[in-house]
Amino acid sequence: MATLYVTEPGSRLEKEYQRLRVVDREGKSLLVTPLARVSEVVLVGRAGATTPAMLALLEAGVGLTLLTRAGKLRGRLTPPTGKNLPLRQKQYALAGDSAARLRLGKAIVRGKLRNSRVMARRMLYGKRDITAPPGQLERLQAALKAVPGCADIPALMGVEGRGAKAYFAIFRAALRQGLVFGPRTRRPPADPVNALLSLGYSLLAANLTTALEIVGLDPYCGYFHANAYGRPALALDLMEEFRPIVADSVALTLINNQMLDANDFEAHGDGYYLTRRGLRAFFEAYTRRLNTTIHHPLAGRPLSYQKIFEVQARQLAKVIQAQIDDYPPFAVR
Repeated sequence: MATLYVTEPGSRLEKEYQRLRVVDREGKSLLVTPLARVSEVVLVGRAGATTPAMLALLEAGVGLTLLTRAGKLRGRLTPPTGKNLPLRQKQYALAGDSAARLRLGKAIVRGKLRNSRVMARRMLYGKRDITAPPGQLERLQAALKAVPGCADIPALMGVEGRGAKAYFAIFRAALRQGLVFGPRTRRPPADPVNALLSLGYSLLAANLTTALEIVGLDPYCGYFHANAYGRPALALDLMEEFRPIVADSVALTLINNQMLDANDFEAHGDGYYLTRRGLRAFFEAYTRRLNTTIHHPLAGRPLSYQKIFEVQARQLAKVIQAQIDDYPPFAVR
């Protein structure tokens, strides 16, 4: 089962018997695949889908995500699923418990900073020619040590911010020269590297939203991230530990292995966006990363990152149902 990305401007997704067909604006076939092999469909930019295709996805239990070329989520079409009302009631009740929110927030930030530290060490020691600003790894470690002492969510957010600043200083130094990476910007991404990160984070948020829906949780009711209209706060909570080891890793691989260069980006207005060729390269690399298997200590065996997302969502559900005391974030070594 794989995610189908449709990126060609003007292309559309059609249903043909038990298959999905992607055609260009002239009706020329670009791709045909059995519906049974698709777990998710992502339409990017001006790509579309016919009504029969959307109905086939719903009947098959396959979600449809629509993104702008910059990676901004436009919306999602999801099949009706059996909602676990008792679980969601407990989820909503826990959101009103400030002590529980802080405890979960600490686990979320701890997971993110631990994986950021692992990535930072790999970047620093994997290549001898990296010259990062001095003391950044120590600042990242200090932020991780400060997590237990945070008295509230704002203090925790401050610690997370300091750790992220140190991590991105190392990330920036590890990038191959040639692509600009200024301050972290989102809408619009102000340079090519920000364009890669924004797209990666949008896809990651969609993946975690799907995992939470499978488990029966409401992806819009979070604990660390503030709840806001249309914002999948719980998906953003759960994706924090995966930002460095999935999305950032993909961006670093694409740049440092020279799979993308400045010609794969184009400026529109105040933002930078991937070209068609750049989008194809990105989605191929992102899919490879999701399919990468790594040992999961709770499962006791190697799992793909896509499967690990669901495992972690189930761990969160166990905390909400008081089956376990603390959420165990997934950590790499």
